[in-house]
Amino acid sequence: MDILCIKCKGKGLCGKPCQILRKFVNNAPKPKLHFSGKSAPELFVGRIGYPYINSGILAPSENDNISNFATAEEWSASNFSVENILRLRGQLIYGKAKINIKSESRFKKTTQELALSSKPVSTEFFLKKKPAIGFTPDSVFRPMTNPAPIKKVILEENPQVSKKVDYLTSDYDVKATTALEELYKSNIKVDHLQKLLSIGLLGTKIKRKMVPTRWSITATDDTISKQQLEKIRYYPEINQIILFSGNFVGNYVEALFLPGRFSFEAIETWISGSTFSDYKTQFSQDHEGFNGRKNYALNVTGGYYAMRLPTTEYLEKIKRQATVLIFREIRPEYYAPLGVGIVRETTRRAFTNQPKYFDNIDEALINIQTRIKIPIEQIKEKSWILNNYKKQKNLKEFF
Repeated sequence: MDILCIKCKGKGLCGKPCQILRKFVNNAPKPKLHFSGKSAPELFVGRIGYPYINSGILAPSENDNISNFATAEEWSASNFSVENILRLRGQLIYGKAKINIKSESRFKKTTQELALSSKPVSTEFFLKKKPAIGFTPDSVFRPMTNPAPIKKVILEENPQVSKKVDYLTSDYDVKATTALEELYKSNIKVDHLQKLLSIGLLGTKIKRKMVPTRWSITATDDTISKQQLEKIRYYPEINQIILFSGNFVGNYVEALFLPGRFSFEAIETWISGSTFSDYKTQFSQDHEGFNGRKNYALNVTGGYYAMRLPTTEYLEKIKRQATVLIFREIRPEYYAPLGVGIVRETTRRAFTNQPKYFDNIDEALINIQTRIKIPIEQIKEKSWILNNYKKQKNLKEFF
């Protein structure tokens, strides 16, 4: 299978046509300077040049149905393939403008109104130049396609805003972390929370500013899971070994829960031939003990927090704590980067499947080996949890 080289990123440096770029070209909308479409609403805030950054809106210029499938959660629910996702992304136009993260402008106000909405909003776009056919591959955010400098954007209908979102975005005395917690408890989707944080609609008045999309995604996953852990650390420990498995678009997740105090480890392996593997299998690993992390997970990066959030969601659901190892195997069928939301939704999928129960760790690892390609011995060698589990005595063992 032809893949997107990490060094090339669609520029054709290998001398071969990029198969991913070709899918975008084949599905690109007709270049227009003026069009109306439903914004998902999908917004993007860049980080290059911070605090003067590119901010923009993604919307289809023709097929409004596309706007109903903007997030990884929707892709997973519809069981989309990589090819289908690329086809949908290729039909979007990214209208962007350079603004300061704290300055006020009509364009910023419009993007904030879109971010408030829980449903697609009919929007009229006026571009300075016709869109350039292309895309931005990234492992954190969804592919950005067909960029064009925007002249003006006008909402053609009123956004539909939930009462809770309206209340907390209008309250300038509530901290961003508190607002995220309250909105999440009100069943506002994680993708929506990320947009509200990114576009500068959460937090106390003096601290509100636009946050690059890349940062807001991880910050939201991290904040919510940390808040859940404040309660989880006081729950009883699970009393048996539990294993969950799931997969989506070439991402295979094995979630192993062991009796013990909360600790968490994420291990990723990119099989040779998959996106970003550079033609040889690569491992990355990060972990935390009972007291949590004090620094950013530099190895697994955003995927670490995207796997930890579904884990804490499950532990909060069963009102237990556990020692948790999540293993993610990325195979060549995941040939295009679709954003870290894919990792979150694949892990969530695993927790919706029927769990398996085991009497000892070895039995669980043997079972995992039946679904993954990487030798289980390599995981055992690299795993902080598997190498330290039960080596430190628990206080209750003395009584």
